[in-house]
Amino acid sequence: MQTHSAVTATSDDRLIRSIGLAAAIMLVVGSVIGSGIFLTTGGMAAHIPSASLLLLAWTLGGVLTIAGGLTYAEMGAMFPRSGGVYVFLREAYGELPAFLYGWVAMLVVISGGIAGVAVGFAEYLSFFVPAFSTTTVLMSVPSPWGGLTISPGQVVAAVSLAVLGAVNYVGVRSGSMVNFVLTIAKVAGLAALPIMAVLAANVQPAFTPVVPAEITRPLASFGIAMIAVLWTYEAWYFMTYAAGEIKDPQRNVPRALFIGVLALMAIYLAVNLAYLYALSIEEMRGVTRIAEKAATALMGPAGATFIALTVVVSTFGCNAAGILGGSRILFAMGSDGVFFPAASRVHPRYRTPHVAIVALTAWSMILTLTGTYEQLFTYVMFSSILFSVVAGMALFRLRRIRPEVPRPYRVWGYPVVPLVFVLGSVAFVINTLFEKPVESLAGLGLLVIGVPVYLLSKRGPRRVL
Repeated sequence: MQTHSAVTATSDDRLIRSIGLAAAIMLVVGSVIGSGIFLTTGGMAAHIPSASLLLLAWTLGGVLTIAGGLTYAEMGAMFPRSGGVYVFLREAYGELPAFLYGWVAMLVVISGGIAGVAVGFAEYLSFFVPAFSTTTVLMSVPSPWGGLTISPGQVVAAVSLAVLGAVNYVGVRSGSMVNFVLTIAKVAGLAALPIMAVLAANVQPAFTPVVPAEITRPLASFGIAMIAVLWTYEAWYFMTYAAGEIKDPQRNVPRALFIGVLALMAIYLAVNLAYLYALSIEEMRGVTRIAEKAATALMGPAGATFIALTVVVSTFGCNAAGILGGSRILFAMGSDGVFFPAASRVHPRYRTPHVAIVALTAWSMILTLTGTYEQLFTYVMFSSILFSVVAGMALFRLRRIRPEVPRPYRVWGYPVVPLVFVLGSVAFVINTLFEKPVESLAGLGLLVIGVPVYLLSKRGPRRVL
């Protein structure tokens, strides 16, 4: 019987290591920057109406993400294979925890996130083509849950995913190049906001460390704001999913994680400073399209058009990275024979895990059309961060039970840095459990459902197809 390492190594040998350091960094950045940075700060200002606290939240989110990036970098260098976190959990704890992670990730977290970003793409595209609106009813389809309405925007979202799936299908180089170009474009668009703020600042924000008297529950309010921050940073680890196709992964995986996350933190802080110099806290509170409002304040109607175009590019690029990285979890699970074995197939001509790409793309397209992706994504929030705790603890366990495995990179600041990541994630889990108990329990329910699915999968033969 083949070991996990032998199975995955054989599977990855059928792929092409064509992603260099620069492309890997862009995969980190491109996976994260979607629509969140354009939308979340206004909602955060409703909970913590303070310029200092807003910047503190974004800084702490960045610090926690950097700690996570350094933690995952050691494991990524130890096991530079397709699957990322799935592989880390499998090596540290065995098949069942790894399967449950992959199960939840593919069922909702990755596919639901891709679907949500795709609908965001269509929503902002309707700024230029009103017929693509997500609020207009195109058709109504009967379902067991009542009439299911489908909008033109949802159809556009599904088509956008089909295009990106096709790009990734025909080669990892084409998928990586599309992500590279789109990431450069959206970072350039985001960089324009701070430049606008420097040239035409409307407001002089008060950076005082005082908690406003109107915040009656400061810790709870700050915790709610941090939920938005952490979800905006979410997906920084997607690059590890494609480690089996990265050149010199023992060196480039740690470098890409550290440089990519550091770049994200710098970008997010610069953009939020631009918001604070464009709008007062009172003008920001509760605003959903905060980037659009800030750009309008700085540049007039041309600013709104510019930001809408940037969001279109940003969301499209985010899904290019999401499909490239996310499909590799399904590929790794198929290679282990624990779920959907056909997903381990590699295209004879394009050398891509084409079945995994098609499966992830198709399921994400279905979620865009059903409109249930937002609810599913909310339900799994608790489970997703819970796995961050488990994955962070995996480093400590691997140091103890696998001391013989070569470690080309050892996390800086061990054990403090990984402990910061684990404790920060624990705090988030506890806060979510108290603030969102129904969604948290629903997320656990998805995990429980995965157990019998795993047991059924064990009945079949384990093989690489």
